[in-house]
Amino acid sequence: MSPAKQLKPKFKRPSKLKVRKHLNMDAMLSSLHQGFSAITDHRRGKVDIPLADALMSGFAMFSLKDPSLLAFDERRRNDGNLGRIYGIGKVPSDTRMREILDPVDPQGLRPLFYDIFRQLQRGKALEPMAYFEGCYLLSVDGTGSFSSEKLSSASCMVKKSRSGKTTYYQQVLGAAIVHPDFKEVIPLAPEMIIRQDGSTKNDCERNAARRFLQKLRQDHPHLPLIVVEDALSSNGPHIRDLQQHRMHYILGVKQGDHPLLFHHLEQAAKQGEVTVHAMVDPKDPKVTHVFRFLNGVPLNQSNLDLPVNVIEYWQNTEKKKTLHFSWITDFTVTKDNVYQLMRGGRARWKIENETFNTLKNQGYHFEHNYGLGKEHLSEVFVMLMMLAFLVDQTQQLTCALFQSAWQKFRTKRSLWENMRNLFHVFELESMEMLYTALLNGYRQPKPEILYADP
Repeated sequence: MSPAKQLKPKFKRPSKLKVRKHLNMDAMLSSLHQGFSAITDHRRGKVDIPLADALMSGFAMFSLKDPSLLAFDERRRNDGNLGRIYGIGKVPSDTRMREILDPVDPQGLRPLFYDIFRQLQRGKALEPMAYFEGCYLLSVDGTGSFSSEKLSSASCMVKKSRSGKTTYYQQVLGAAIVHPDFKEVIPLAPEMIIRQDGSTKNDCERNAARRFLQKLRQDHPHLPLIVVEDALSSNGPHIRDLQQHRMHYILGVKQGDHPLLFHHLEQAAKQGEVTVHAMVDPKDPKVTHVFRFLNGVPLNQSNLDLPVNVIEYWQNTEKKKTLHFSWITDFTVTKDNVYQLMRGGRARWKIENETFNTLKNQGYHFEHNYGLGKEHLSEVFVMLMMLAFLVDQTQQLTCALFQSAWQKFRTKRSLWENMRNLFHVFELESMEMLYTALLNGYRQPKPEILYADP
């Protein structure tokens, strides 16, 4: 037996690492299976495959970063680890999984996001991510999740081009707790932007945001939040929705969309009523931050009774082009807090970079069509994928064993590939065993060849 070939790590291999009791991978998998088991099965009578097994199989597909249902179907035929680690009693084929999951109401999966979030709170893992005045930054944005000129379902929206081409599509409104100093993001249950039941009109991001905020406050009635969004959200109805749900905000704003607001800002500047503040970046002396801000400005002509506080910002460096951004916020802006508010506003990009781009480019295959179905299949898969991403981000934030394995393999893609290989070849008792084997190395036995009987 020879040692497996391993990458030479640039760090000292640690001794056995302890894992968090409720925030380790195996504990979360057990919790997820219990949550799936609590969802009412839509089928009547005796079933061949329990709904919990079908849901856990879909989750395992995203957890293991299988690129397609077919790839997962090939795994299930000879992979006892799906039962030992994920607790799946009977793994459905790809066709059977689609049939079982298609009628499932995706809203039934929301409590599973809350369960993991609650464990993060109880384990005090979220406390370091509080950003300003005890509040967490919540970055919110929409992205496409499905598009086709041929396939469609009742929930698909429809777009027709001038040339007569018809496109069927779905989108998702994603949200995640972010922090400028953290690579990790904590996604919340997403809201689908799809044609609603009984509606003949397309859905839109604004309506989805209204539904999302209402559900968010139902799940987390006391969570202190600062919502950070792009300039499309700087409108009166959305700001009033945020106020109704007791949420602070830092929203991008553009001069072309808000001429009255910037007119007030310019007039106040001429009268010397705005505050101008410049400072050198505390971490990079080559970067200078310049701020101009004014409190109590009417949002626009249609919302003269809705005062906001506006920040204009320029970032100057020795060589790079000057960057310019503008935001509105409900926090009173001062010289003492404007730098922190600026960093909070710029953290909005983490919903794109650390969330959507990660899902699209680091093994989750977000843009792959795992199945549209006739009812909710594509929505269920989005929810399961986001759950897998939440579990992974929780591991990245809290699990020293996962962090060390990631450091050893340097990239997530390499880590996922080595995980899948080990998962496929060896009988494993737990994810802890898998991570430990990846981190410390293991011995590979010679294969026992199974010849056909003569």
